[in-house]
Amino acid sequence: MERILVAGITGAGKSTLARRVSGVLDLPYHEMDALYFTGPEWTVNSRFTEEVSHVAAGSRWIVDSLGYPQVRDLLWDRADTVIWLDYPRGVIMPRILHRSLRRTVTREVLFGGNRETWAGWLSREHPVRWAWSQHAARRREIEHRARDPRFAPLDVLRFRHPDNTAAWLTSLAVGGATHS
Repeated sequence: MERILVAGITGAGKSTLARRVSGVLDLPYHEMDALYFTGPEWTVNSRFTEEVSHVAAGSRWIVDSLGYPQVRDLLWDRADTVIWLDYPRGVIMPRILHRSLRRTVTREVLFGGNRETWAGWLSREHPVRWAWSQHAARRREIEHRARDPRFAPLDVLRFRHPDNTAAWLTSLAVGGATHS
């Protein structure tokens, strides 16, 4: 495990897990949304593809994303492992609701200096609405990629519940990673 993608729907805990695995394996961690959004009003990084290409060319890394469409294949072609947080909506929705509510209330600064706002909750792209509406499609996409012969060399670790992920992470920390 030298080049890892942590995939799953918004709110699954990709960033949290990627940071933890980064610490255990001493891998450089790259937060995809921080690479993508670089300015106020959710400004998209004009050098995004170039920067992700640089990350992907590295020999060791972990990224907390399936990958934005313009870099998805690049990341999947270079990764050696995909950790798939395939949690049901019943797990995802309370997490994303809590996270977005906390971020909105505390005015937490996010990528590019942006913040979640009360008005943002009305957007179709708000994380809560996105997690709900994209759950099935995201699951199908990751499953399709995991079965695609092009990506057969990838080791895909699919976790269907946070308890399984936590147990795997514990085993990784003590040196004997397995998955379920």
